[in-house]
Amino acid sequence: MESLIGKTLDELTAVVRSLGMKDFVARQIADWIYQKRVGSIDGMTNLSLAHRKQLQAHYQLGKCAFSLQQQSTDGTVKYLFPVSNGGQIECVMIPDKERITLCVSSQVGCKMNCLFCMTGKQGFSGQLPAGDILNQILSVPESERLTNIVFMGMGEPLDNVSELFKVLEILTAGYGFAWSPKRITVSTIGVLPGLRRFLAERQEHLAISLHSPYPDERLSLMPIEKAYPIAEILQEIRKYDFSHQRRVSFEYILFGGINDDRRHAEALCRLLKDIPCRVNLIKYHALPGVDLPPTDAEAMVPFRDYLTEKGITCTIRASRGEDILAACGLLSTRAAKR
Repeated sequence: MESLIGKTLDELTAVVRSLGMKDFVARQIADWIYQKRVGSIDGMTNLSLAHRKQLQAHYQLGKCAFSLQQQSTDGTVKYLFPVSNGGQIECVMIPDKERITLCVSSQVGCKMNCLFCMTGKQGFSGQLPAGDILNQILSVPESERLTNIVFMGMGEPLDNVSELFKVLEILTAGYGFAWSPKRITVSTIGVLPGLRRFLAERQEHLAISLHSPYPDERLSLMPIEKAYPIAEILQEIRKYDFSHQRRVSFEYILFGGINDDRRHAEALCRLLKDIPCRVNLIKYHALPGVDLPPTDAEAMVPFRDYLTEKGITCTIRASRGEDILAACGLLSTRAAKR
């Protein structure tokens, strides 16, 4: 049965019209789902009983509880959710002082097969519909206290643009969550067709997975470099203004003896010149069966300092949830094996 969660106001209007209801009922339903976070269609008490029965005959709310959770000693919590295609996905809640960030998934598995990513080793099982993406946000216990959303979970968001854009509309529209786009970041490895649409049509923050300034080296880590070279991605980004409200950042995982030396720092500065941006340095956590060495934590500091000296805002991202293997894909892989 089709879910109401994940439908835009236009789609809800089409639903109520098909059932012979007035258009204003669509806005009432949206308010119940996205503002009041109702738990059932029965709970939509300003709809007539007849209208609620009509809805229940044709639709389900689409809210689904998580099936498993793991909590880290640092407060990070990973949740496992069943989804409509029969698969399982993860999202991760990260508390940090006044901020509570949720990293959400956009696909079941992933096509991109990055060497360092467990999700890619699962293969691709399907696109998440908007309802399954939003259910992660609506169904975690911290739902009403979330301050930020990051599309940095399982899957490549810009490989699922139509459903991603529906979710972004609902998160930012007055009928939906009414969030500022500044509370939302979309992370991508650089799927150029989706990126072009995102840059032209949306205002949320952007994060690009980079990981090496050298194309051949990046290709060995990320097969996407062959189809959509980082040079083309940066050329597209340079067409837009990231100096004010909207932010672009580059994610850079450091691997020991591979991309963590001064030569790479210098090349990274040359690559990102003229782009107002932030670089987030990330410590690599070893994955089973992946022959990539983590960098020495001390090597991250001079790398950061060099970028900072050259005028690039650079931070070392604190490792979170290491004791529960919070990197996306690990929990769902274990669950699938069980």
